[in-house]
Amino acid sequence: MASLPFKDKHKKSSRRAGSGSFLTQWRIFFRQFLKHPGMIGSVIPSSRTLVDAVLAPVDWERARLIVEYGPGVGTFTRPILERMHPDATLIAIDLNLDFVAWLDAQIDDPRLRVVHGSAVDVRRFIREAGHQQADYVLSGLPFSTLPDGVGASICAETRAALRPGGEFLIYQYSRYVLRLLTPLFGGISERLEWRNIPPCRVIRATGDQALTRAA
Repeated sequence: MASLPFKDKHKKSSRRAGSGSFLTQWRIFFRQFLKHPGMIGSVIPSSRTLVDAVLAPVDWERARLIVEYGPGVGTFTRPILERMHPDATLIAIDLNLDFVAWLDAQIDDPRLRVVHGSAVDVRRFIREAGHQQADYVLSGLPFSTLPDGVGASICAETRAALRPGGEFLIYQYSRYVLRLLTPLFGGISERLEWRNIPPCRVIRATGDQALTRAA
């Protein structure tokens, strides 16, 4: 069972006054969706209920490196920082320079490293941050609309980037990613979170143990 989230001085810095209103964040999110619909899963940012469901398995007390693919306007980034250990690091990887600039400007937390690039290069970004492997990798990338071969490469690189016992936590609006995960991860679970618009699948993958699969 995951431990209770940490409450420390970093919580304040990750939610500083300049973080922007929900309406401002939604406008930026919507503009980027119109420009890059194949790279953003939904026009509506994830609900807090979905965020809590995806992050539920994380052992915040032990995790020291978390990687997030496609952080966007920080819908998951901020809750991760609020719960994360004072000595942990969060690497947020995004191909969209507008989102990278937004996060850099709006979140002031020394534990956060925002990098511009592809999730395919996750192991390089981990090494550059001074780590060997990640405890958790989080992704909302729309695998069903990524260019041919990119989704499979991301899943393979993620499997290699995770420490033994590490987990790949995914939220998706289709089950497409399961076909990419199955050859690589020994345990895969999924469930549907209805309290999101639209309802979203929460997927958890680990290479080291069997997980219960739910429809």
